[in-house]
Amino acid sequence: MELQTILAQVKKTFTELDCTGGGVIINKHGQTVLEEYFGVQGQQEGAKKVGPHTLFHLASVRKSYVGFAVAYVIYHNYIVSIDDKLSDYLGNREIFGDVSIRHLLTHTHGLRWQNEKIIKEYKAGCDWAYRDINVDLLAEVIIKVTGKTISEIVDEQVFQTLSLTETNWFSEKNEQHIEIIHNDSPFWYESDVCDGSKMNMYSSLMELAKWGQLHLDKGKLNGKQIISEEIIQLSTTIQSPISKPKHSPTNGFFWLIQPQQRKGVTEISPLLPKGSFQLLGYTSVALLVIPEENIVAVRGFNSFGSTVYQSIG
Repeated sequence: MELQTILAQVKKTFTELDCTGGGVIINKHGQTVLEEYFGVQGQQEGAKKVGPHTLFHLASVRKSYVGFAVAYVIYHNYIVSIDDKLSDYLGNREIFGDVSIRHLLTHTHGLRWQNEKIIKEYKAGCDWAYRDINVDLLAEVIIKVTGKTISEIVDEQVFQTLSLTETNWFSEKNEQHIEIIHNDSPFWYESDVCDGSKMNMYSSLMELAKWGQLHLDKGKLNGKQIISEEIIQLSTTIQSPISKPKHSPTNGFFWLIQPQQRKGVTEISPLLPKGSFQLLGYTSVALLVIPEENIVAVRGFNSFGSTVYQSIG
């Protein structure tokens, strides 16, 4: 692994994006071997330099925390099985059909929002499409079976356990939050809802790397098991239904997982070894874990809707 080559590539991407700042962290065998920040936090004159405590908008990388909440609920038997039908928990609405918890977690559910109504795109398990309705529905299921929101579970089980103080869903921003360059994208929105279902989660790259390291170490911190290994395994092993098209991405609990047999074009680099897993955000934030190489890599930018939307690796 040539660190200067990686850094040069990240900086090259930085120059190609419509963004003002970024950073990269790489851990190997639990030790930070590369950490660098560049640019500033916004477009205004005198904007702060990006640094270790800059809070980056996670976009879809937040789904690693949503996936954790679902794995926690399943591990503690609030949900009997990943193959339970959605209708078992949210009522037997005809539109749900055979949609299961597994389908929601692996983007194979076939549902989408249209004019504030749920419509069906395809039969569950028979295709793959990235739609945020799955997070909305899982949030409903979780609060129904536990009485807690996604954010409450994550706060109790993750933020407090790992002493994370710079990672959360935010209703208001402060001087540490990086400005998002979105150019009035129709897909950009801000929310003051902090139940864990919305796209308003931020983190420092240091804490995001710590979250990735916890997954690499299968729930251990400094050699101590602080989160059940079974929860981490549920989240980071392949859960996609066998009925999905072979060329489509392969998921765990939202995480993109590198399968043994690689077919088609997916969002995870074909150069990465089997068992690698990652999440990418539309703000060009990325979290990559490579168990075979004992590596955690984190990259952050502040460009929403980037056309440069690829893996670190």
